[in-house]
Amino acid sequence: MPKNYPLYINGEWIEKKDFYEVINPFNDNVIGFLSKPDKNDIKSAVASAEKGFLKMKDLHTYERFEILEKTGEILKKNSKELARFISLEAGKAYKYSLIETQRVVDLFKYAAEEAKRIHGETIPMDIIKGFENRIAFYLRVPVGVIAAITPFNFPANLPAHKIAPAIAAGNSIVFKPSVNGSITAYFLVQALLEAGLPKDAINLLYGDEDTGEPLVSHEKVRMISFTGSPKVGRKIMSKGGLKKYAMELGSNSALIIDKSADIVEAARKAVIGAFYNSGQVCISLQRIYVHQDVEKEFIEHFIKETKKLRMGDPINEETDIGPLINPESKRRIIAWVDEAVKEGARVELGGDFNGNIMEPTIFSNVKQDMKISCLEIFAPVVSIVAFKYISEAVSHVNDSIYGLQAGIYTNDFKNALYCIRHIDAGGVLINDIPTTRADHQPYGGVKESGIGREGIKYAVEEMTELKFISFG
Repeated sequence: MPKNYPLYINGEWIEKKDFYEVINPFNDNVIGFLSKPDKNDIKSAVASAEKGFLKMKDLHTYERFEILEKTGEILKKNSKELARFISLEAGKAYKYSLIETQRVVDLFKYAAEEAKRIHGETIPMDIIKGFENRIAFYLRVPVGVIAAITPFNFPANLPAHKIAPAIAAGNSIVFKPSVNGSITAYFLVQALLEAGLPKDAINLLYGDEDTGEPLVSHEKVRMISFTGSPKVGRKIMSKGGLKKYAMELGSNSALIIDKSADIVEAARKAVIGAFYNSGQVCISLQRIYVHQDVEKEFIEHFIKETKKLRMGDPINEETDIGPLINPESKRRIIAWVDEAVKEGARVELGGDFNGNIMEPTIFSNVKQDMKISCLEIFAPVVSIVAFKYISEAVSHVNDSIYGLQAGIYTNDFKNALYCIRHIDAGGVLINDIPTTRADHQPYGGVKESGIGREGIKYAVEEMTELKFISFG
């Protein structure tokens, strides 16, 4: 019997009469019910977070450290159960869900350590005449109530990237996960409370736009940390008004394969980049630009490696490729793929569905303005395009509304340096796929890929304000 998952508001778990259904995307079974908040619940959650912020401000650094450290230990102890729910509600292959839970454990431990390093610096006032006898410095102080809004595809890791640094910096949180990620969110909140986080410092609201819009527009919410689409990001900023924002808004990440590259290694890693989590990753590898001299060789190795992937029930430990998240995604992707074929794109592999699972799909003869190339497809679909000169490849990479991460495989230092200088993205990875993310790196993009940076140290900077102090 599916369980009912309550809201967490004002230090209490609250069950409501109205519910959202949580659907297993592999078999369409209902696996849980989420209490649906009303407008009064949203107001109460923010008011509770205001009280929680006062408690967080009074916590000493070692106390925040202990809460974060203990949260990591609790999650480690329950990592297999957490991974199971990630696979059930988000459709992620269990082997990758286990990796995600380990990353979350590490994230809370990183945040615990970073809590010790939040400090300001002195300001030499006597460089200006008339300020000779002043001593001055600045402090980093918490922003206040932060709304953390997260998607389905990393239902543990992406919330941790928002919640852990928020706590490290001394903020309180109103947490609104995706409906297809909320069971995992429930367990995260339980772990935080068990670790000793003040009860009002975290509030959990489920829902969609009906929950998100009154939350982001609430005047007492001082910052919004959001991961999702540019369309929703724009709407949040238009509704939110004068607040701080950290926005990670997706991409159509690109990889350049130079003729000097290790083609076999590049093909092996590109398979991971393109098809991990069925391509439902913000930095999923969607576009591959291959030097014309090695195009045929690369495609042969890429197809060979792709054929090794196993599709099936994500809860099975042998599965590599699970389902897309919902029928709406499936319909959109079918439409984009059909349109690309009509416009001349050639299917080298895949293209069909097995239930809700899309086969890993490789296209060639793709034009830049096709939707499968120029928009974020969020599916196991990748396009291969040949190039002659490195400048041409970089121009193709930059011909995008996005700019999150890009990669290049090359053994030519000049080409690597050219890419570093000229690729317009938040990250450029040499001899690696753009899908690689270390959880402590400054992670974020340019253009419509967002504003601000994640990664514990950098998220803490986003989630604090500078307060100037002067003694005269």
